[in-house]
Amino acid sequence: MVEYELLPDGTLRFNCLTWVNPPSIEDSAATMSIVIDTLKNVEGVERIILAEARENEYPYEQVKMLIEIADLIKEIEISGKFLKIEKLAPHGYESLIPKRLEDIRFIIFELLKRDPIGAYLRVVREIERNKILAKGSRDPTPYTHYLENVLIPLKERLEKLTIINEAKKFLHKYKPGDRTIYREIFSPIVRPNFMLTRFILKIPKKTRTLDKYNLPGNITVEILKVPGKIRPLYYVISPEFVISEEKAMILERARNFLAEHRPSESEISSPEKAREVFYRMGINLIRDIANSMGIKLSHKEIDELAKILVRYTAGFGVLEILLADEKITDIYINSPVGSSPIYVNHSDFEECETNLIPTREEAEGWATRLRLYSGRPLDEGNPVLDAELIVPGGTARITAITRTLSPHGLGFAIRRHRRKPWTFPLFLKVKYFNPLFAGLTSFIIDGGRALLVAGSRGSGKTSLLGSMLFEIMRRYRIIVIEDTLELPVTYLRRLGYNVERLKSRSVITRVESELPAEEALRTALRLGDSVLIIGEVRSVEALTLFEAMRVGALANFVGGTIHGESAYGVFDRVTNDLGVKPTSFKALDLIVVANNLKTPDGLHRFRRVVEVTEVRKHWKEDPMAEGGFVNLMEYSAKEDVLKPTSVLLDGESEVLNEIAKRVREWRGHWERVWENILLRAKIKQTVVDYALKLNRPEILEADWTVKVNEAFHEISEKVASEVGYTDPKYVYEEWLEWFKRSLK
Repeated sequence: MVEYELLPDGTLRFNCLTWVNPPSIEDSAATMSIVIDTLKNVEGVERIILAEARENEYPYEQVKMLIEIADLIKEIEISGKFLKIEKLAPHGYESLIPKRLEDIRFIIFELLKRDPIGAYLRVVREIERNKILAKGSRDPTPYTHYLENVLIPLKERLEKLTIINEAKKFLHKYKPGDRTIYREIFSPIVRPNFMLTRFILKIPKKTRTLDKYNLPGNITVEILKVPGKIRPLYYVISPEFVISEEKAMILERARNFLAEHRPSESEISSPEKAREVFYRMGINLIRDIANSMGIKLSHKEIDELAKILVRYTAGFGVLEILLADEKITDIYINSPVGSSPIYVNHSDFEECETNLIPTREEAEGWATRLRLYSGRPLDEGNPVLDAELIVPGGTARITAITRTLSPHGLGFAIRRHRRKPWTFPLFLKVKYFNPLFAGLTSFIIDGGRALLVAGSRGSGKTSLLGSMLFEIMRRYRIIVIEDTLELPVTYLRRLGYNVERLKSRSVITRVESELPAEEALRTALRLGDSVLIIGEVRSVEALTLFEAMRVGALANFVGGTIHGESAYGVFDRVTNDLGVKPTSFKALDLIVVANNLKTPDGLHRFRRVVEVTEVRKHWKEDPMAEGGFVNLMEYSAKEDVLKPTSVLLDGESEVLNEIAKRVREWRGHWERVWENILLRAKIKQTVVDYALKLNRPEILEADWTVKVNEAFHEISEKVASEVGYTDPKYVYEEWLEWFKRSLK
């Protein structure tokens, strides 16, 4: 007896565990027959799942073809069409009826269910045979009667079936018993039972490979151009997608055991602890289950299976596969989950559709873990959750939404962070900005000024602010305030920085147990003389921040990010939306604007720093109208470069001159200030040049950036004591000698 159930969402699910034939419509004539027989008696089917060790899911476009066949068979059963005696042979030729009836019944009720293409071709051959017989016979009547009343109408009816139209271009390949054509037509979405995400294994026809590369863990990624689609396909294959049936069964049993004997919340209170607990349990479970099944596994195989098990129990499943790819910047899972694939933003190919389709059950599992690990709610009363996502492949900021904000339930947007923090040399390599910007910003940070990085979402604001932290000398204490933990504080601590992180309440999620941002900022001001970094200026904490800067409470570098696409846009947001007085806004020294830019065809995007604006202090009400905003650098779209303005080149920057006043050798000597900025720029570019020349990408990372910056400061101090001032020529020569020695 065939076991099946029709789920509320229109999914017809077959339990194939006891079947002898494979659970595959394209590979098994018997399976196709069972499915079509069932469809004759079940209505409202949208999808079909054949479940064994794996689930093969057939989408509606493919199911519709099977429903058409089932409906045709049912129609003939009820009407008797093509089976009526008077249609099979004219009066006087009744002896022909039994054989013809047997043939037609076999074609319609047997062959059509098992092999509809074979059934169609059988009818075509019968037509040709009867035409030949009619032509060569003295009495063509019995043959023409059969042709006109049964065979030709049946052929015409079969040709209305979608599956026959789809198969016509492959008919020359057909061989009886061969299922090759069906593999061209049917391509299920696959899901091993131990995981919840479904995936498409079959590559669409006539695709062109744009790129192919490997990720850690034997994961393969192909970027494919699919005909008729403007969005590339991000096609990923991980070992668990093509795992053997035996190993899939072991993982399913292990997963079911863990679901029944789940560790307590205290045992898995953090992601790292949960993974460790599940991995230890998984090693023993997999070994015991394999032994009980008489399957011999090596230590390496057990370890690999345990890691897969952790990924789909304590971890975040396929999200971990995607986050392992450093070329992915964003991941989107839209509601209702399961109705569309996962989408990603790729650094080389921009927005791509993936071959991964999550399920609602899996999305609910992700939401549960996010609540547990973040300590923040996600429910109808709190329909937004911002959290940090840490998995072995990388880290990310994840925003989850649910009802009442999202009418279709759960949805996720994930911003992937680079595994290691961004640095000025790394940004130079990808042309996000040029060496002069790097030198100028380094000078400003050392000068202890207040700076905001502005831009639209995805423009790189937070990454740019994070890279500025590695330009701060380790002699200074740093206090970082964030509502969602994105800045590289952990990495700073690893490098020996004196850094304190404060977590404030998100203005979106408003978790009552967390301190409001303005209170966190006031606390930071009481924690002593420190560099102050605000992850994002969003709300009323702006009042406290600008007031503190205005009265001189912050003597060191102050940095933060804010949404805005121009200096005036920042002013408008801060004064009109956040309620900061224009007089307090003057405490800000510089605004760096980063934006997403597009190619003329609109198909490609890239990120650039487009503006460095100085905020002057003489204006009263409107800095734009009164000349309060002065650009020091501006982006040239024609040259794709950030260029200095005459204000910067002529030494008319009030901010830079204010910094120079504090340094004896620079006061009144603009040329020395400019030389120092150019020296910093030259050192940054030299690092990039050597990294490319020697194929030493590690030189661009934060560890080297901190060493390079501190060597620059120490050598500058040494040269100044020897020659009386920081001679850029001598500083660079000595620094370059140090750098070459360090590279050995």
